[in-house]
Amino acid sequence: MSITSMTAEVLVEKKKLAKAPLNIHRLGDRVLRQPAKRVAKIDAEIKQLIREMLQTMYSSDGIGLAAPQVAIHKQVIVVDCDPEESAKPPLVLINPTITQASRDITVTQEGCLSIPGVYLDVKRPAVVEVSYKDEHGRPQRLSATGLLACCIQHEIDHLNGVLFVDRVENALLLNQELAKHGFSGKAVKSLV
Repeated sequence: MSITSMTAEVLVEKKKLAKAPLNIHRLGDRVLRQPAKRVAKIDAEIKQLIREMLQTMYSSDGIGLAAPQVAIHKQVIVVDCDPEESAKPPLVLINPTITQASRDITVTQEGCLSIPGVYLDVKRPAVVEVSYKDEHGRPQRLSATGLLACCIQHEIDHLNGVLFVDRVENALLLNQELAKHGFSGKAVKSLV
């Protein structure tokens, strides 16, 4: 597999490692509910975190990961909606903010590395505009649709201590799915 075209500072191969460098926390763990702090300076430590988050995400067959999921309370998310495409680099969003969201709503089945096995429908804006800093500290803007829009919103929720299950409207199905995979419905903080 070839190496992504990101800079040497956060270069990782899109492959599974025998052991991911970071532990992903699961639904019920309090660290997932703590809001993340803005990143003041993008230094070697942040770049190492980005590298390890990407390696952990690829090792877990994920397409997105937020720093709070690995118990780091910093506003850093990594997203790769095309992990099989080695030439396409992942997105790194530092201090991301949704600046605009469409009125059009889409319903997408979501899952989460912190709630393995559970996949349920969530309503979200179909299009979002996001401002953020990239791994070099440069300000960026992005308009996202489809899976990318859903993934970015899902990961930004993590930065605010919100999980996708908090947005699921069908409480009965939610509780059945959580129980089937060994999670407690008491860990959900419903927003609907």
